[in-house]
Amino acid sequence: MTTQSDWPVGWVRERLAYAPREPGLFATALTHRSAAGENNERLEFLGDAVLNLLIADRLYAEFPAAAEGDLSRLRARIVSQEPLAAVAAQLGIGDVLRLGPGELKSGGFRRESILADAFEALTGALWLDAGLEPTRARIVPLFDARIRELPHPEALKDAKTRLQEHLQGRGLPLPRYTLDSVAGEPHEQVFHVRCEAPGQRATGEGSGSSRRRAEQQAAERLLERLLAGDGGLP
Repeated sequence: MTTQSDWPVGWVRERLAYAPREPGLFATALTHRSAAGENNERLEFLGDAVLNLLIADRLYAEFPAAAEGDLSRLRARIVSQEPLAAVAAQLGIGDVLRLGPGELKSGGFRRESILADAFEALTGALWLDAGLEPTRARIVPLFDARIRELPHPEALKDAKTRLQEHLQGRGLPLPRYTLDSVAGEPHEQVFHVRCEAPGQRATGEGSGSSRRRAEQQAAERLLERLLAGDGGLP
C-alpha cells in the first residue's frame, strides 16, 4: 500500500505497474487547479486526445462492420465523464489527488468531473513519459469490461435516425412530423406529435415534455409498425 511519502512515484508503480522517469509529470497530473503550484489542466488537454485515439483504435478493431457514426457513438460511451470518473475511482486517484482547501472541504476528491479530468491528465503524463505502446498497454485494459458490455452499434441510434435510415434504404421519402397539440401550463407542457411516412399506411403518435421527445416517441412507434409489416402502401 502506498503512503503519502511515496507520492506520486510509488502510487504510479503500484497502480499502473510503471516506474516514472519524470516524476514531476505525474505530480502535475495529480494536482488540481485549486491547489498551489502547477496544475493538471494542460495534461488533461493532452490526455483527452490520447484517450480518444486509444479507444478509437480499440473500437475500430472490435467493431469491424460499424460505420463512422456508430464508432463515434460507441466511443462517447467510453470516453465521457462518468466512465472516466469510475475508472479513476477504481485506481484510487481521489486518495492521492492534491486539492486546494476549498475542494478538500467540499469532497472534491469524489467529484466526477475532477476525477475524470485527473484521469485524463494521468494518461497525458504517461504518454509523455513512456510513449504510445506502454500507455496503450496500461490504459486500454482499464476499459476492457466496459467495451465488452457495449450494445450493438445500431442500438445507439435514436429512433428518428433509425426510421430515416429504414425509409432511405427502401428508396422511400423522409418522414413528416406534425405537431398536433400542446397541452398544460407553460412550465409543464405536453407535446403531441404525429409521424407519417409518405406513401405508407401506418402512422406513429408520440407525446413528451418537449417536441423533440414527442417526435422520438412517434418515430419509434411508426418504425415498430413498419417493421411489423403494418405500414404497407394503402
